[in-house]
Amino acid sequence: MKIKLDENIPVGAPIPSWGTMDVDTVADEGLTGADDLTVFEAAQREGRFLITQDLDFSDVRRFTPGSHAGLLLLRLRDPSRRALQERLAAIFRFEDIESWSGCFVVATDSKIRIRRP
Repeated sequence: MKIKLDENIPVGAPIPSWGTMDVDTVADEGLTGADDLTVFEAAQREGRFLITQDLDFSDVRRFTPGSHAGLLLLRLRDPSRRALQERLAAIFRFEDIESWSGCFVVATDSKIRIRRP
C-alpha cells in the first residue's frame, strides 16, 4: 500500500507494518506549507492513501469514497505527538488498512468510521 503522511502527522511513528508499505511524507516532496488541494492532488497522482489531521479534508461530499486513493482523518482529543503515534500504531496493528483503499475513514480515540465506495 502506498501512503502519504500530511505534515501534521509525526513521521517517526513506530509502525512496524510501515516497513512493508511505501510511506512518503509531504516534507519528502517539498510540499510543506502547500495548500490542501496541492497536497491532495500530489497524493492522488501517486495513488497514495492520505493520512491527515486537517479538518479541511473532513467533508465526505468533497472527498467522496471511490473518487480518491483513500483518506484517513485522525480526530483525537489530545493530538500530541505521542497520542498520534499510539493511535496510528493501534490502527495499523489491529485494522485491515489494505481494505481501506478508496475509502473515507475517520478515526477518533475510540472509534473508526469507514465510508466505502
